[in-house]
Amino acid sequence: MKPTPSPRRRSASAFLGLAVKGFCMGAADVVPGVSGGTMALILGIYEELLLAIRSFDAIFVRRLFVFRIREAVSGVKWDFLVALGAGILCAVFSLARGLSWLLHHQPVLIWSFFFGLITASVFMVSRRITQWRPGAFAGLVFGAAGAYVLVGLTPVSTPEAPWFLFLSGAVAICAMILPGISGAFILVLMGKYLYVLEAVNNRDILTLALVAAGALTGLAGFARFLGWLLGRYHDATIAVLTGLMLGSLRKVWPFKHAAGDAAVESTGLSTVSPVNVLPSHWTPEVAWALALAVLGFLVVLGISMKAEKRP
Repeated sequence: MKPTPSPRRRSASAFLGLAVKGFCMGAADVVPGVSGGTMALILGIYEELLLAIRSFDAIFVRRLFVFRIREAVSGVKWDFLVALGAGILCAVFSLARGLSWLLHHQPVLIWSFFFGLITASVFMVSRRITQWRPGAFAGLVFGAAGAYVLVGLTPVSTPEAPWFLFLSGAVAICAMILPGISGAFILVLMGKYLYVLEAVNNRDILTLALVAAGALTGLAGFARFLGWLLGRYHDATIAVLTGLMLGSLRKVWPFKHAAGDAAVESTGLSTVSPVNVLPSHWTPEVAWALALAVLGFLVVLGISMKAEKRP
């Protein structure tokens, strides 16, 4: 893995830029079907994110235990994570209520925008593969098939015990940093998306603390494994991640009907698995959906082109 070098001390403008990128990641993480990891890849900070998480290693823990706090802090990428984390938290707490309303009242429009965003991401991320060897093609197919099956699963009813909230956070965070697999959607499958979303809206600190503790635990281990894969098998790993995004398009296709029912499946959060359909006729809503999909595609294209121009 060849991370993009970054200065030890960041300027105020760089700090603000990272916070904005974190806001984009947080906005994506709130929506089931869209991954914050996808946004990190688009924004060109994915590998640095993994490195920053991995900087909290055994040396960091050992220094804390002997109260060498300054040395412990100096050995981690705290400035990167603080800026990014501030943006993510700001997005989660400011957008959760609005996105919840949009998912229930304007589902076609919001899913259309994210469909365009992820479609562009598939093309842009695949460009990071240096050579399309058989292993890369196999990884693409494996990732696409896995994501296609996963997002088609039906949510289940699960307990609200503290141990399960901790487990939900640990599993969801692993998906959250994987492009194409949404941590929010993993919470849907585990029956805890609406529960956690309501905890955010109601400022339920205990529930959020349990989920966050699980997330930190899962993140510490999974980021190291993913970083190792990128270092040893870069092209194959990127191919799998590209496949995950490709397969996840099944989830974000905007036009759905509930299976066995004529009613439109709005949020994808019910216990009935939705069926993707084509619009039966041209309507203003279809026109707006197409326009928003194109807008999402162009947004990703513009962000990626701007990121490529940076040294």
